Amino acid sequence: MLDVAIIGGGPAGLSAGLYATRGGLKNVVMFEKGMPGGQITSSSEMENYPGVATVMDGMSFMSPWLEQCTRFGLKHEMAAVEKVSKNSDGSFTITLEGGKTEQAKAVIVCTGSTPKRAGFKGEDEFFGKGVSTCATCDGFFYKNKEVAVLGGGDTAIEEAEYLTRICSKVYLIHRRDTFRAAPSSVEKVKKNEKIELILNATIDEVYGDSTAGVKGVKVKLADGSIRDLVVPGIFTFVGLNVRNEVLKDGDKFICDILPSGQVKVDLKMQTSTPGLFAAGDLRQDAPKQVVSAAADGAVAALSAMSYIESLH
Repeated sequence: MLDVAIIGGGPAGLSAGLYATRGGLKNVVMFEKGMPGGQITSSSEMENYPGVATVMDGMSFMSPWLEQCTRFGLKHEMAAVEKVSKNSDGSFTITLEGGKTEQAKAVIVCTGSTPKRAGFKGEDEFFGKGVSTCATCDGFFYKNKEVAVLGGGDTAIEEAEYLTRICSKVYLIHRRDTFRAAPSSVEKVKKNEKIELILNATIDEVYGDSTAGVKGVKVKLADGSIRDLVVPGIFTFVGLNVRNEVLKDGDKFICDILPSGQVKVDLKMQTSTPGLFAAGDLRQDAPKQVVSAAADGAVAALSAMSYIESLH
């Protein structure tokens, strides 16, 4: 039986593996079908990880992590996990693709989430080259420039407000004339002189070139006309696909899940199910930053070690 099964090989999963094995656990396996690294590997520039002063792409940034995190005995199994289930004796069964199963005393789930795509022309072509889903990650690249934000929920409103601290102007585009965000946040945005609301509108196209990236955004207005915003960047916030499928046993989740799909945890990354931990973008209120995900993984591993000790 495994001491700890870690599901997901991004910063949270790798960090959990490092702390669990360095902490003395001998039988720890990280299940990640592809190469470890997570979403950050698709980022073109990584410059806000404390202690790493060199600006580099996400793939280069993550490349040393696997070697370091496996140094103390973490095993990487290239297999997809289909589900996690709780056994009557308190242990867990991990069902892999193809029907193979593993047993574990504790499980740390770090499967993350992926931003939903808005579906406009040019979104995929310029993703990471002017189309972004993270203002904290990429806002600095547009210092004193104009940018666009798409969305009408709390995240879109908060990120638009955040971008006004960096950018000269923010165009906030929303398909309706009312917002789903908290009224107090909406009022703040309406009073912010740096934000121009473009309501009852959709993105028709993002355009640019392969070298310079995004050069502008064509917005379709309510009357059918097109407004051309000459901006080098657009941030889209139209929701998240939380990758919580592995926590579903039959038609029920094995732990408490919030309406957003994120997993409910405490400060120790413990879910409502003893021995089951969630870390990184999967857990509630995740800030979606590499440094936070790595910290989550460390916390979850330390908590898992304490849980395993309590079994004896």
